Amino acid sequence: MTQTAPWWRGAAIYQIYPRSFADANGDGIGDLPGIAARLDHVASLGVEAVWISPFYASPMADFGYDISDYCAVDPIFGTLADFDAVIARARELGLKIIVDQVYAHTSDKHAWFVESRSSRDNPRADWYVWADPKADGTPPNNWQSIFGGPAWRWDARRGQYYMHNFLAEQPQLNCHNPEVQDALLGVAKFWLDRGVSGFRIDALNHAMHDPLLRDNPPAPQDGKLRTRPYDFQIQRYNQSHPDLLAFIERLQALIASYPDTYSLAEVGGLNAGVEMKAFTEGPARLNSAYGFDFLYAESLTPARVAATQEFWADEPGPNTDGGWPSWAFENHDAPRAVSRWCAPEHRDAFARMKAMLLLSLRGNPIVYQGEELGLEQDEVPFELLQDPEAIANWPLTLSRDGVRTPLPWQAQDEHGGFTSGHPWLPLSEANLARAIDRQEGDPASLLHLTRHLVHLRRDDAALRRGTCEVLLADETRLVLRRAAEGRSVLAVFNIGERDAAWPQDVPITGKVLAAVNEAAPGMLPAWAAIWIEE
Repeated sequence: MTQTAPWWRGAAIYQIYPRSFADANGDGIGDLPGIAARLDHVASLGVEAVWISPFYASPMADFGYDISDYCAVDPIFGTLADFDAVIARARELGLKIIVDQVYAHTSDKHAWFVESRSSRDNPRADWYVWADPKADGTPPNNWQSIFGGPAWRWDARRGQYYMHNFLAEQPQLNCHNPEVQDALLGVAKFWLDRGVSGFRIDALNHAMHDPLLRDNPPAPQDGKLRTRPYDFQIQRYNQSHPDLLAFIERLQALIASYPDTYSLAEVGGLNAGVEMKAFTEGPARLNSAYGFDFLYAESLTPARVAATQEFWADEPGPNTDGGWPSWAFENHDAPRAVSRWCAPEHRDAFARMKAMLLLSLRGNPIVYQGEELGLEQDEVPFELLQDPEAIANWPLTLSRDGVRTPLPWQAQDEHGGFTSGHPWLPLSEANLARAIDRQEGDPASLLHLTRHLVHLRRDDAALRRGTCEVLLADETRLVLRRAAEGRSVLAVFNIGERDAAWPQDVPITGKVLAAVNEAAPGMLPAWAAIWIEE
């Protein structure tokens, strides 16, 4: 690895969920002016880029991931001028802005779909996935939607079914159609011309289906509770068609034609690892990808971490270092990690170890808003739920609302300084007590620790972009060696509730770069972590 590596290689990224970051106009919903006003907090962490979740025009059936106009800002978030102000403020602070792109589907209110459903012979008739019913009137095949029920909705206008992998209000785009691809590339160009530094591409492997509409095979029983019909199938044909790779190359060619850009794919499913590597293989494809290795994991173990790092170990090939992963422990869809991975009494210690672990991994660490504060998963009562999936599958599906509650800025404010009005989701007392102003005043807080660790990683070639070798992964202990440019750093962890013996093969005489939870030679206390320069 040389000093000429692109800016994004190893850069820490901060995710902003606009509805819950900061509300500037008092309507209870976060907005773009709120982001611009509060970006200094993000910059202070030492991250180099900000990923902003959708703020586009939308009926909000899925809170912005159902887009009715790709090139317009929804009025609840502001205007295009407000977005330009975010870009300008980010540049002042040395931050790059990455925005979501959703290519698998639109809203059913999008002008493209309105035209497509109007007849079978209009100019956009083939822009979405339409199919005739079977002879008995039932859907064309057995595909099931992620949010529950068949992945097909009857439309009397055309006398056909249209496909939707998610909500029925999110009809599936036909990305096999070159005209659709051209239109989506036009959307990407619109935002690149406006100053964004790249894209996080939502559910990218859902963007192409099997044109033959073959039935998905049944999934073998794995002992897990099945809460949706979707869980009963192997998603072989409703997503991940091989032709998607050609579209990815077209997309990356456009993105790379702009300087200092970055592309990141979200990839889910049983074959996510293989697809992530395919999507990032070679310079003609995307820069990075991330999946759900940690986001929905019920536990954090050394074995799980080791498997992810070994899967992305350096390999010879056309793409430098054999592909570049990104990692997130929580986001707007996945529950807060401190609520999933440890008992309540251990959350403070665990959050400190977890921060150090995320920043030790080879790849790009993605910090979700509030993660730097150690926020826990909020419990939102049924009558206040907004998440359509949680409402439909109550109480067996964990609500995404619990990770989307407002970011607390001020501990003494009723709504955490997030809004002067009534917030769209409630904020718990536990998370209010972890507010930014309170942690800023405490030098020993998780906020200050996160800031310190991000800056250390940013300036250390081994931690930022070095190779990663797993030296030990037993029941609770994990040891990684990060190496680059002739130097190396050992990252040592005790991912457990009890003290553990110091790993015998790990030197204890090197320079300590950082340590949390009183890690000391001879023993590793519970939830301990230490960086040692060899």
